[in-house]
Amino acid sequence: MKIDRQIGILSILLQKEKVKTGELAERFEVSTRTIARDIEDISAAGIPIAAERGFRGGISIMEGFKLDKTLLTSLEMQGIIAGLKGLDSVSETGRYRQLMDKLSPDSACGNCGSDIIIDLSAWDKAAVADKIELMRAAINDCEKISFTYYSPSGDSRRTIEPYSLIFQWSNWYVWGWCESRGDYRMFKLTRLSELKLAGEKFKRRECPEYSCDKLRHTNGGIEAQVRFDKSVKWRVIDEFGTELPEFNEDGSARLTFTWSDVPSFYQYILSFGDMAEILSPDEYRREFRELLKRILERY
Repeated sequence: MKIDRQIGILSILLQKEKVKTGELAERFEVSTRTIARDIEDISAAGIPIAAERGFRGGISIMEGFKLDKTLLTSLEMQGIIAGLKGLDSVSETGRYRQLMDKLSPDSACGNCGSDIIIDLSAWDKAAVADKIELMRAAINDCEKISFTYYSPSGDSRRTIEPYSLIFQWSNWYVWGWCESRGDYRMFKLTRLSELKLAGEKFKRRECPEYSCDKLRHTNGGIEAQVRFDKSVKWRVIDEFGTELPEFNEDGSARLTFTWSDVPSFYQYILSFGDMAEILSPDEYRREFRELLKRILERY
């Protein structure tokens, strides 16, 4: 689009002393006449552009303006490029690579953002990438998607209105309106299969702003207090930070948090082996003790 191209041209001019019109035309895959019109529009917006003819000529932003009015610093651009590289790690289309090439003054973004490496791909990159591309198309076209979802409560077929793709808790999720639940839900991409477009358009709702709360998986979940041994303090800090847990003098940690449901809560506590203890409520302590007995009987 025109505005995207002009922003790209401006970002290049802010980082290079001088650039030729033909170079910009080749990079953005348009004619030199189109680039000339873009330069006129940028100038009309109040950004002074200087043009110099000849072999060593080219176009540039006037020096005084560049020093005082830089829109994107080198570090800011490196951050943008690093983010695009992260998105490129889960895309099979090469879309982000093309955008990086257009935004970066270096032809292949070779060194741009090299101090930050973001890899958002799952171990099975192809499977997740395909799902992301289909969901992005559905979100842009306001088309419902359907899939089979595997959860602690069992397998179910779901149809949702997708609104956002979310990378959180080291995994990809889709956030949208679930028809069977009549509410907004988040679904983990690795837990869904048989994904397809439902062939039905939807009108966008007044979607509430998504917020991440690492201690609350869903609204109205169960609440419990847990003590963690000092040997797993690193993991508690890794997953919940240093502000939320209460650290005791012996190095152990105490944490009160909510969870989506009791079975998955017990599974999480089991992942700590004997390094975690449910303190309250007593009901969960008793149920968890019975669970441990059944596990012991199996072995």
